[in-house]
Amino acid sequence: MRRVETKYGVVTYKTDGACVLLNRHGFGVPLPPHTINHRAHFRAIADLGCRDVVALNSVGSLRADLPPGSLVSCSDYVALQQGPATYFDDELKGGSPGIANNLVPLLVAELAPEFQIQTGQVYVQMRGPRFETQAEIRVIRQWGDVVGMTLAHEADLCTELGLNYNSLAIVDNYANGLVDGAAIDFARFKDLVRDNQARVNALFAKLLVVLR
Repeated sequence: MRRVETKYGVVTYKTDGACVLLNRHGFGVPLPPHTINHRAHFRAIADLGCRDVVALNSVGSLRADLPPGSLVSCSDYVALQQGPATYFDDELKGGSPGIANNLVPLLVAELAPEFQIQTGQVYVQMRGPRFETQAEIRVIRQWGDVVGMTLAHEADLCTELGLNYNSLAIVDNYANGLVDGAAIDFARFKDLVRDNQARVNALFAKLLVVLR
């Protein structure tokens, strides 16, 4: 375990060869999404000399035909519930939004056939830490394919720093009320995440082989 200090805070990370491994929720007690220090994370990544970022997000599905366990890559995002994370605190300046996905074609090819990735999805970011209400899900289903709480901040900050952000996401649950009107249950959600963990571990292992 290593640490690097930035003007936004201290970041703990691991390395594997030339790869820097950073857990957005921390390596100890997991931080909830709304408390993550995204600015410190990506300042540290840039300071360590990285230029490409491959992010793996946990998402909820907004489509009945995109079940838990699916792997997706998002090419666009919606984040209307809160302002974007930014490094432009003292400048009259704003970065252009976007997801580079420069490594996604390579990842799609090299991770197959074990991992099939559905590309071109749209991510809807909500604030958290609670899940969305069923009424909110009925609205945002018109906006995108998956819902989560972190990608938009990360993509915005990477763009401002000139980092190439690459999106991968695993579907851990159906969004609240999506299937048969069933209410989402946090205990059940944690079970689904645990069920997906072996798949995530295998994905990370193969990613490191591809990216080294």
